[in-house]
Amino acid sequence: MNENYRTFFGFETEPFASDIALSDILKTDNLMGVNDRFSYTVRLGGVALVTGDIGSGKSTALRHAIGQLHPSEYQTMNISASSESILELYRQILSELAMNMSSSSRALMTGRIKREIAERVQNKNMKAVLVIDEASLLRLEVFRELPTLSQFNQDTSSWLPLILSGQLMYRDSRPLASRIVARSHLEGSNREDMEKYRVKSNLFDESAITAIHQGAGGLFTKANHLARGSLIAASAVKSMTVTAEHVRLASTEIF
Repeated sequence: MNENYRTFFGFETEPFASDIALSDILKTDNLMGVNDRFSYTVRLGGVALVTGDIGSGKSTALRHAIGQLHPSEYQTMNISASSESILELYRQILSELAMNMSSSSRALMTGRIKREIAERVQNKNMKAVLVIDEASLLRLEVFRELPTLSQFNQDTSSWLPLILSGQLMYRDSRPLASRIVARSHLEGSNREDMEKYRVKSNLFDESAITAIHQGAGGLFTKANHLARGSLIAASAVKSMTVTAEHVRLASTEIF
């Protein structure tokens, strides 16, 4: 796509990018609900689920919640799930803890992780949080084994809260289910939130906002692509205002 639209509208950076600063994230009811449940789960040391369709804002909501944790007090292990075995998950956790281990023994890897977390909690006054994104990709055997990571001192200490994020994924794992203390399900935003989400109030007219909201189904990721595409369509005809027609043109490229 031609990048001249950025010059035309006076953008110094790419609009509607995913790397938005924490301070600029739109504080929707959905996002603040995730934030509250995230904080509650971290305090209790339990398990929380964050579910929703692709593009509903799960990753952004979690990034905002994690951003509220002071790095001098919390060790956050943010992991992207895969369909690999539990050993791959353990390797990712060890990497987040800046630890290398050549052994492929599940027992040894689990023990090493738990000892390191206990060391940080007891001797370094640090708290650990494990966040697994795209958790719907995890194998059933991994779901079943996850609770063993959070069992300390014969299950009397809750030192590793676990946040699972993804589409509706929760499989039949009673040990894991028994530890769930909070659930957040993100749905498409309403038109009011979509209107607040626009870059500048004079760029998108009312018809464009409605078209973006309807075309994206209230999902911010789709709305980002559609809004950026409509800016490109508007700049191509030298229009400083994005209309529903520009959104329609953008939708032929994107959807």
